[in-house]
Amino acid sequence: MSNKLSPIIKPEDLITLTQTTEIVLIDASAGSKARYDEQHLAGALFADVNADLANIGDFAQGGRHPLPTFEQFAGVLAKFGIDQDSHVVVYDDKNGGNAAARLWWMLKAIGHEKVQVIDGGFQAAVNAGFPTNNAVETPKPAKPYLISGWNLPLSDIGEVEQVAQNNDYMVIDVRDANRYAGLTEPIDLIAGHIPGAANIPFTENLDGKGFFLSPEELKDKYNKALAGIETAHTIVHCGSGITACHTLLAMDYAGLPIPKLYVGSWSEWSRNNKEMVLAS
Repeated sequence: MSNKLSPIIKPEDLITLTQTTEIVLIDASAGSKARYDEQHLAGALFADVNADLANIGDFAQGGRHPLPTFEQFAGVLAKFGIDQDSHVVVYDDKNGGNAAARLWWMLKAIGHEKVQVIDGGFQAAVNAGFPTNNAVETPKPAKPYLISGWNLPLSDIGEVEQVAQNNDYMVIDVRDANRYAGLTEPIDLIAGHIPGAANIPFTENLDGKGFFLSPEELKDKYNKALAGIETAHTIVHCGSGITACHTLLAMDYAGLPIPKLYVGSWSEWSRNNKEMVLAS
């Protein structure tokens, strides 16, 4: 039996964990600093998706949320008091845990094993009885985090263009069906999708109450969807490399290998005069 730490932690298990283990709790609720200031899980530090989890520049070069440099991310981890030995638990205020999944992926990608996402997010933890407050939280000092590279697989716009319409590969677009179909686009300039990409919305990783499906259900779902496609030939993207991490988290929770992340995603692709499938 594997002793690997589950990437998902149930709210009730979090309460039990905090009775015996010192954790670093991170609130990664995108755009919800005001809610954090008003109420957050006791002890949680706020991670800003734009400032802490990305290095935003020219959207055409890396999309809306490119990864930070290693030096930048090491500085973020120092700010939060996270070192190589820290047990990190992340949540956000969306049931799906989109931004929380991005920080989970980033930590996993630098080799950090003790990181988990709260199933159901902020509200589920509150409902389970985890205490909240509006205190100004102070991180504990931490040793410098030495980052040698992103150890999880990444893809880029060149590879996606080369393989998206190759039957030996699968490019998964996790955005909702209307954005994929080009019927609506609330964020980026053009509505549509990458030719050859398959649409598997990240919301389908969740049940009707906003909790992750069981590992067994997720494993069956993605084994059927991939239909024998190798992990090395599987690329996952979204609008800007945030919600794609939700599907990578779901696949890891299912015990499947973690595919490649195309961070630039639709926000980069649609700004580079690439071939696109638009609404008819």
